[in-house]
Amino acid sequence: MDTLSRLRSGKLHGVTRLDLSCGLTTFPAEIFDLADTLEVLNLSGNALTSLPDELPRLHKLKVIFCSDNPFTVMPEVLGRCENLEMVGFKANRISCLPAASLPPKLRWLILTDNRLESLPDELGRCIHLQKLMLAGNRLRQLPESLAACRNLELLRISANQLAALPEWLFDLSKLAWLAFAGNPFSAVREADALARQAIPHIAWHGLDVQHVLGEGASGVIHKADWHHAPGGSASVAVKLFKGAVTSDGWPKSEKAASLAAGTHPNLIAAAGKIGGHPEGRAGLVMPLVDASFRTLAGPPSLASCTRDVYPPDTRFMLEVAIQMATGIARAAEYLHDRGIQHGDLYAHNLLWNGQGNCLLGDFGAASFISDERHADALQRIEVRAFSCLLEELLERCEPMPQAVETRETLWELQRRCAQADVGARPLFVEVRERLEGVQG
Repeated sequence: MDTLSRLRSGKLHGVTRLDLSCGLTTFPAEIFDLADTLEVLNLSGNALTSLPDELPRLHKLKVIFCSDNPFTVMPEVLGRCENLEMVGFKANRISCLPAASLPPKLRWLILTDNRLESLPDELGRCIHLQKLMLAGNRLRQLPESLAACRNLELLRISANQLAALPEWLFDLSKLAWLAFAGNPFSAVREADALARQAIPHIAWHGLDVQHVLGEGASGVIHKADWHHAPGGSASVAVKLFKGAVTSDGWPKSEKAASLAAGTHPNLIAAAGKIGGHPEGRAGLVMPLVDASFRTLAGPPSLASCTRDVYPPDTRFMLEVAIQMATGIARAAEYLHDRGIQHGDLYAHNLLWNGQGNCLLGDFGAASFISDERHADALQRIEVRAFSCLLEELLERCEPMPQAVETRETLWELQRRCAQADVGARPLFVEVRERLEGVQG
């Protein structure tokens, strides 16, 4: 029995989450029978254009997803849902965001891949807002009122029509994860960076593509054999881009940053770009990471919002945590020296081998720093992202009575990287030197 039939027969009584994707053109009234328990409602992948005025009857509703529907206006009724914290309308046709549609407790707003040309000033009143995802719209500017969103930690404004980054952005004390590629002000820098790179073209017919290793927002990664690799046949990873705008921006921007990043011991580098794909798809060839490496943590959950989720039994020896933190600080310093903001410096984008060796990957949110006047300010935003990672590592370190002083030194560094005065944060060169000093 499908989910809609079970809903209508009363067999879903008491559920806290409901997922319905079955070509709906109207909102099923039976959903209101779940009013006393329903917290997460996912109506993505339907044909809805409106929500009922009675929606606030779902008084426990915290999360609503309506992605991949043909909405043209974000429904104003959402603003009357008092406990609604997360709203997702990705890949609709929304050109209007009414101020009345913003819920009072909004923490996470996803409007990726729509048709917005402007945002209401009232968005600045969303004082609880932590994540704002606006990639793939037609925005020419951001409202200055957003400067009042002092809890904003993640901002995705890639693939829009912005002429510049607003100055108030650099004073947001909690902003840590910022993506802005694919706007007019960064397009020239992206093109110049690619033009300066000697990027190998790897023929599709020379690749024996095998099983899937993983999939992200922007593409699918396969294991493959590269028959004409320098020095003979080699096992590699092949990432084929999906082609559409992702939550972070354009895949072409990711490809540009991946190739411009070059090689570094703590980065998953690109060996070249694919040419001659029979369907014209873009792709990258990367070294195959040793099987001993695994993802450090899972991505943020609906509850954690901006913070990664670690297995509950995760523990690190202090020297292992220091080695990982040092490696990532080195990688971040290297990227910023090359004018690249990673934009997604998170544990879920790190691979580690259990012994302190780690690799930073996924350039989906990476951006080229086009204005040198903003280089240090942008770097200090990413330093706050590093502070979150360092905090997570230190919180999971095994207690070592003989290393109390070392731990306090690391916590002091973490606090400096996270301080509210953005301009007072250290740059990555100082962070790396401090960690190397502790490492000995």
